[in-house]
Amino acid sequence: MTIRFGLLGAGRIGKVHAKAIGSNPRARLVAVADAFEQAAKDLSVAYNCEIRSIEAIEAAGDIDAVIICTPTDTHAELIERFARAGKAIFCEKPIDLDGKRVEKCLAVIRQMKATLMVGFNRRFDPHFAAVRKAIDEGAIGDVEMVTITSRDPGAPPADYITRSGGIFRDMTIHDFDMARFLLGEEPVAVTAHASVLVDKKIGELGDYDSVSVILSTASGKQCIISNSRRATYGYDQRIEVHGSKGMVAAENQRAVSIEIANGNGYTRPPLHDFFMTRYTEAYANEIAAFIEGIATGAQAAPSGEDGLIALKLADAALRSVKEGKTITV
Repeated sequence: MTIRFGLLGAGRIGKVHAKAIGSNPRARLVAVADAFEQAAKDLSVAYNCEIRSIEAIEAAGDIDAVIICTPTDTHAELIERFARAGKAIFCEKPIDLDGKRVEKCLAVIRQMKATLMVGFNRRFDPHFAAVRKAIDEGAIGDVEMVTITSRDPGAPPADYITRSGGIFRDMTIHDFDMARFLLGEEPVAVTAHASVLVDKKIGELGDYDSVSVILSTASGKQCIISNSRRATYGYDQRIEVHGSKGMVAAENQRAVSIEIANGNGYTRPPLHDFFMTRYTEAYANEIAAFIEGIATGAQAAPSGEDGLIALKLADAALRSVKEGKTITV
């Protein structure tokens, strides 16, 4: 069974998903839509697909599923439209920046019995997935503490800051999902601290660039998250899970994993420079899981509900910073 795809949005992340579709033998990219004609044309040439309007993709009988990579403020409406059109839907996070709008959107998904998967790609990273597997197999006993380090090489441009929803909804939201993925329990309390240490302009726009978060579950499990918009040494992505019988960790990844030892000491190649190279396998595995779910009828995961919970944790973290106290979720 070949799943026929329509791609909405031919920007940076759209190109990543087009590559994942194009490299999967069970999928075919049929059409792409984008407001920028050249971006759509480039993908249509690269993957031998048509350029169509969103309306045409919505009505198309030769498209089974869509991938939504358009601006965040269009996500909820497009999800609802394609749910009513009978298409399976993969949408980049977040569904919306407003939790109540997300809830309304998910009500439509339930009403239409539609398939919706949300793009938390890090669950599908082979290294992070191996950590989860070690936990499931009992290698470290009961999970007690999770530590997540996620730091970008540099801050995004100002125009992105103004429409991203802020660092908690844009960047930390991935770590909130990963915390839930690894803790095995839902966080019930959020304590967050935030500063502007990288770029004063970010603060002038009402956002932060350096944050720390502690999540706690009802049983007392903890997750500590460290985020920064500046890591001079590359894209810093690490997790560690401490349990009753031991610890499992996933270290930073490099494009080339070698180590040189000589009179100058031990040296290794630099880290990946950003998410598109660090998480190449994760994106491919994510789309493969979406395709498998469509083919088998399995429940999509991460689901729309997973997206909503991560957004609520992000909102709670922002409240914690603003109010200077721990927020109960």
